[in-house]
Amino acid sequence: MRINTNVSSLNAQEAAVNTNNELTASLERLSSGLKINKASDDASGLAIADKLRTQATSINQAVDNGNSAVSLLQIADKSMAEQSNILNTIKAKLIQANTDTTSESGRTSIAADINKLLDQLNNIASQTNYNGSYLLQDSATSSLASGALTFQIGENAGNAITTATIRSNVTGLGLNTLKASVSAGGITQTLASSQQTAVDSAITTLNGYRGDIGSTQNQIESAVRNLMTQATNITAAESVIRDVDYAAESANFNKQNIIAQAGSYAISQSNQVQQNVLKLLQ
Repeated sequence: MRINTNVSSLNAQEAAVNTNNELTASLERLSSGLKINKASDDASGLAIADKLRTQATSINQAVDNGNSAVSLLQIADKSMAEQSNILNTIKAKLIQANTDTTSESGRTSIAADINKLLDQLNNIASQTNYNGSYLLQDSATSSLASGALTFQIGENAGNAITTATIRSNVTGLGLNTLKASVSAGGITQTLASSQQTAVDSAITTLNGYRGDIGSTQNQIESAVRNLMTQATNITAAESVIRDVDYAAESANFNKQNIIAQAGSYAISQSNQVQQNVLKLLQ
């Protein structure tokens, strides 16, 4: 039996320190809700969880991009729907002008109406934009075709969806001849007859633009739904690695707490052993 070195006490103290460290770590996990609070907790797990978090963040941003793109496309579609109504009205007025029951003064009034309608068609093209990006022509002042729009709907640069160019104005729809005639203040029965074909062609072109917008919107919405599913699953995978299981951790905390109490008792008993040496000296 030794007095200078109480090996039993030292062993008990070492165990108590280790238990207290485990108890502190368990409390940290319970208070933060995270199983991994620092790299030393699980270095490989932290690397995997961080990569999954980055992926989920990127996908969620792509979802936001997709929702914004849908809003943009809906603006373009609604504007072209109004242009379609204008063309339908123009077609009806041309039919009205192409009959002998309409007088010359009546055709003059029809020409004035058509002129205003074509002006409004151009106004819609020059005003329709989303955050400064013009959707139906190149710009507010240029009647050239709009540039193709590209939306990144995915976590990688290559995950992009692109629209076709649009030129939904009088020039782009091939109505310059009609516009020139009605701007001059008159329309003949012959012109009314010939321009019905031009308006039919313009309606077909406009419907083509709207069809491309609609199919692009469907494509984006499908991609967004898929991305939302991916984001949910990736977040769940990260949670398995990073988040603490409260039931298991609570059980572990209670276990470590009991061991810590037992360790304190063991230390007191190991110190009591030293007192037995004194009995040998009595």
